Amino acid sequence: MNTSPLSPAASSSSTSTEKPLGLWSATALVVGSMIGSGVFLLPSALAPYGGVSLIGWAITLGGALALSLVFAKLAMRWPHTGGPYVFAHKAFGELPGFLVAWSYWISTWCANAAIAVAFAGSLGAIFPELTATPLRAGTCALAALWVCAGINLIGMREAGRLQLLLTVLKFVPLVLFAGIAIWYFDAKHFTPFNPSGESLPSAINASVALALWALIGLEAATVPAGAIHDAERTIPRATVLGTLLAGIATVVAVTAVLGVVPMEQLKTSSAPMIDAARLLWGNAAGLGVAIAATISCLGALNGWVLISAQIPYAAASDRLMPAAFAKRNRGGTPVFGILISSLLTTVLVLSNFSRSLVSLFTFSVLLSAAATLLPYFAGSAAWLLRGRGLSRVAAFFALLYSGYALIGTGHEALLWGGVLLLAGLPIYAWMRRTRPQ
Repeated sequence: MNTSPLSPAASSSSTSTEKPLGLWSATALVVGSMIGSGVFLLPSALAPYGGVSLIGWAITLGGALALSLVFAKLAMRWPHTGGPYVFAHKAFGELPGFLVAWSYWISTWCANAAIAVAFAGSLGAIFPELTATPLRAGTCALAALWVCAGINLIGMREAGRLQLLLTVLKFVPLVLFAGIAIWYFDAKHFTPFNPSGESLPSAINASVALALWALIGLEAATVPAGAIHDAERTIPRATVLGTLLAGIATVVAVTAVLGVVPMEQLKTSSAPMIDAARLLWGNAAGLGVAIAATISCLGALNGWVLISAQIPYAAASDRLMPAAFAKRNRGGTPVFGILISSLLTTVLVLSNFSRSLVSLFTFSVLLSAAATLLPYFAGSAAWLLRGRGLSRVAAFFALLYSGYALIGTGHEALLWGGVLLLAGLPIYAWMRRTRPQ
């Protein structure tokens, strides 16, 4: 039976058999969604900004923690499937809710393009021939995407179990790498401090937008709330715990790579963390990191494919998106959402496969970040207006951070994001016109 995310059947009062995701699965969804392609490929995208990226990391980590507190509070008040969409819908009404749902949905399938590309880059470090040409690299990326789509089509429980396993397999090696490699940090790699050629404020703003990619996913546990046991307690704990674990590990690991590999080499590297491991400990270590990176990207891709169907499912249950998005199979998976999201990711990869892996990754990252920041902005504003106590201070900081990071995504990403957002308005108008009053 399909239920609305705002109905009693979707509340946390359901039994655990109806809600297969517990605390560890929800935390794994957060950690797995945050730790994916960003931590392994982002050093290449940040290399042009040199030491300025350290300032960007500090701002981004502070913003991510503020956002995690905001989403934790929102989830306690409205623990329903749809996360950011539900928060905007409840706080501001139907049209803002639709725009947030549409924007977040765009961000998920754009994110899947970036993660799939990063998977191909990591796989290429193990088997170079598989990614020797853009066509081969694109084929590997799309193969990983559709494998994850197939797993999610089997069912939510199976996808959640795989997510927990892959998160453990990638989190432990990442922590080990970060904890050891940071001791080899060499400050000379950050000279000059701002090699970008941009003004210092502009360089900081751009590095903040890029660094955000590595921490996007902090809201992941709020999205499939209808499938999470004891959602009012589980989601806030999973959100804050997952953000802390993933945020600290990511910042340390990426900073270590920036301080180990020369910036000129990083700018063109399709596997910077692997290069760092090779420089420090030889080819065997590089191969080990490559395997961990491949598992990491696959885990993130699996998590984001799961998430990509949940937002349109929630909006469709409220008749704000086509009814096909609200239909689920026996495993509880919104089939149409998985298929159409994966198809759009495929189109994005194929239409840009002639770019290098790094440039395609950077473009997809900025487009996904721009689309994600509208839901972040709306969520922060919702708690600022509806919340109480000191938590509103965190909401205010999260609101400022979201606006600041949005500017840093750049003109191309903002233009494409704006066009894609406006493309949703005819669908909203059509749904309003055809649904029963």
